[in-house]
Amino acid sequence: MTTRTRGALRTAAFLSPWLVGFGLFFAYPLAATAYFSLTHYDGFRQPVFNGLENWSYVLTDYPAFWPAMGNTLWLVVVMVSCRVVFGLGVGLLVTRIKRGAGVFRTLFYLPYLAPPVAATLAFVFLLNPGTGPVNSLLEGAGLPAPGWFNDPDWSKPALTALAVWGVGDLMVIFMAALLDVPRERYEAAELDGASAWQRLRYVTLPAISPVVLFAVVTGVIQAMQYYTQPLVAGKVASGAIGGSGRQFRPGYPEDSTLTLPQLVHDLGFQRFDYGSACVVALVLFALSMVFAALLMRRGGPLGAGG
Repeated sequence: MTTRTRGALRTAAFLSPWLVGFGLFFAYPLAATAYFSLTHYDGFRQPVFNGLENWSYVLTDYPAFWPAMGNTLWLVVVMVSCRVVFGLGVGLLVTRIKRGAGVFRTLFYLPYLAPPVAATLAFVFLLNPGTGPVNSLLEGAGLPAPGWFNDPDWSKPALTALAVWGVGDLMVIFMAALLDVPRERYEAAELDGASAWQRLRYVTLPAISPVVLFAVVTGVIQAMQYYTQPLVAGKVASGAIGGSGRQFRPGYPEDSTLTLPQLVHDLGFQRFDYGSACVVALVLFALSMVFAALLMRRGGPLGAGG
């Protein structure tokens, strides 16, 4: 056995745990999903190959697909942007507080610890258009009171407000990055006469751009998997949160909270159309890869800087 062969076997041995995990938990499920997307399969009988029929049905004949696609892309662009901007703003605020910083950090981080279902229930009741305290305050101030989760024009902004409320995870990440920026850079910028905005734009953001990229990429992935909050909000707002056995069509009101992960569940576990569910899952995977590639290509929205 040559030295090169022994080296290759040694490398393969060290890589084997990763290779086994990659094959079992990524490569095989992806290949199986691609195969089932080309078959008629209900989970009980043997899959029957039907070519591109599932793709044609989902992309052209299934009326819920394109609304779900639009809602998912809206959440990716708007919700992720708001979370990143708000998380960075809170991080900047907390790192500049001289007294009581620990109290503010705790207050901003606590909402992130709330279980998603409990947080969504609380928001639906707070934003109830008839009895919620938020609309009561708005009406008392002479401002228009939206329908929130009962209005298709306001349901996604309400979900975005819920996501921004639980921004404590990003606050902690940005705090660590901001505290790591060398103080000398700010001092040099101040000597050059840079304003607060210029210091943020030309000192802070380039220094933390890898962290911003991380926050955006992980946020996009989370938004592409957004399932629990819109489903619970739609159920509670529509009054359909009843006992077991009651079926609920996700997306209330008027498909405005319908997302692609909800379609995967609805097609696969409500209609037992696993082939079409696999089509939607592959679309989700492709979109995630496209977004990640676009963001990573030039080092994220702030460039490759640092």
